[in-house]
Amino acid sequence: MNALVIGGGGDGIGREITRAFAAAGASVAVADLVAERAHEAAREISETGSGTVALVGDVRSRVDVDGFVAATVAEFGRLDTLVTVVGGQVAFVPAVRLHEMTDEDWDIAYEMNLHYVMRAARAAVRAFLDQGTGGTIVSVGSVAGVMAAPTQAGYGAAKAGLASLARTVAAEYAGDGIRMNIVTCGAIATAVANAGQAAEPVPEIPMGRLGVPRDAAAAAVYLASPLSAYVTGQSLVVDGGVTVRGPFA
Repeated sequence: MNALVIGGGGDGIGREITRAFAAAGASVAVADLVAERAHEAAREISETGSGTVALVGDVRSRVDVDGFVAATVAEFGRLDTLVTVVGGQVAFVPAVRLHEMTDEDWDIAYEMNLHYVMRAARAAVRAFLDQGTGGTIVSVGSVAGVMAAPTQAGYGAAKAGLASLARTVAAEYAGDGIRMNIVTCGAIATAVANAGQAAEPVPEIPMGRLGVPRDAAAAAVYLASPLSAYVTGQSLVVDGGVTVRGPFA
């Protein structure tokens, strides 16, 4: 199996996903905006004996996204799995109530959480169809897409759209052996979000802690593997139980 990890593949959740896929025996193409992160992640994977290639580009660019897929096929001879990672709101635009949100910030929230995923999925589906042997798409989503998301309306709406995209891809391409699913994450402690809080107790979460990147990575590997061969168009919630307790914070 080989996999293309797009958007933050060299850092945070994306970096842990690249490690998890390499540990599962996959060759991994690591795509990141920052060249140093992409190459560092690729070097780490190569030390495990897995095939790898570092790709540098911007997910906001259709040309770059199409290029990621083409480069992966050229390097490995085929594409089996696409994983899209980067997203969020507070990393890109302010967290404000809806009446304070600008059109520009709303557009950025959609660009970074939904638009690029559509472009990446489109490119991957085209590659899968050309190969004729199917493939799998896994996208990192958020519980903000299934719960109220105060001060993060754009983010929540885009993540809800991501789940809808997965259902549509699943319905349209099941006959071609193509699956798409979402890892719907709760709060995950990374360098960008909830930094330094991974070990702290969180009483608002039933399991009592924040998630860590390997929680999301394990779910991504499962959804890309034959273990989930009969699963498509679904959102696998990885949130410590927060969606059974109360509103998204």
